[in-house]
Amino acid sequence: MSDSPVENRVEAQWLPAARSAGLLFLLLTAGCGGVERTPPETGVPQGEAVAVEPSITRSTDQSVAKPPAKVSGPARKREASPPLDLTTLEKRLKETDAIGVFTKIALKNQVDDLLDQFRAYYQGRIKTTLAELRQPYDLLLLKLLSLLQDRDPSLARMVVASREAIWSILADPAKFATI
Repeated sequence: MSDSPVENRVEAQWLPAARSAGLLFLLLTAGCGGVERTPPETGVPQGEAVAVEPSITRSTDQSVAKPPAKVSGPARKREASPPLDLTTLEKRLKETDAIGVFTKIALKNQVDDLLDQFRAYYQGRIKTTLAELRQPYDLLLLKLLSLLQDRDPSLARMVVASREAIWSILADPAKFATI
């Protein structure tokens, strides 16, 4: 490899982009590292069929499906963590030892930036959509989960359980105005 000025300039131009792409890849894959892919739980032993009755149409043209017939066999239930409200989530994040002080400060700044984007969106100062705001929200949660999953798994489960509840607050102008 020669040290010509042209090659050095090209390397200097592409190096920050390569670092950013690597960091983005790391963030996107960090939350998926410990995920085990299993088929959905149906409560039915493998190889047995489930009887499902067709839906019945009411006179008001609303269809209601009957629950599936009960099948004997071992049914496993996963305990889902209840969604956290924003105040409790903020308190738990401040108290956790899974995240260092400087990382907590950086996360707080990223949350503040995201909230500023939502404020600007609702005030009409930026031309974007809720779908476009969802991406930085999801990336921030993935980063948070990657930090929590090994050292504070209970808080990580609570964050996952709260993901849509928090988004519903951010996506609703009336609810967003209350935070």
